[in-house]
Amino acid sequence: MSTPQANNPLHGVTLENMLIDLVDFFGWEELGRKINVRCFQVDPSIKSSLTFLRRTPWAREQVEQLYAYCVERYGKK
Repeated sequence: MSTPQANNPLHGVTLENMLIDLVDFFGWEELGRKINVRCFQVDPSIKSSLTFLRRTPWAREQVEQLYAYCVERYGKK
């Protein structure tokens, strides 16, 4: 039997949707300041960022943590 995910802000949210929401909320420039990775700072795009994040666990974790914080602090759109 699976446990309920009601309190998990990441449940059912894809990495792509997290990234799109964060870019919409912060913009690439501010996101690049909050999470110091080159793919957010130099010629950023959703596609290149997803490729990097899927291969780099520590960066993906930072994106997930920032997204969870924003959902908790500001609520879901």
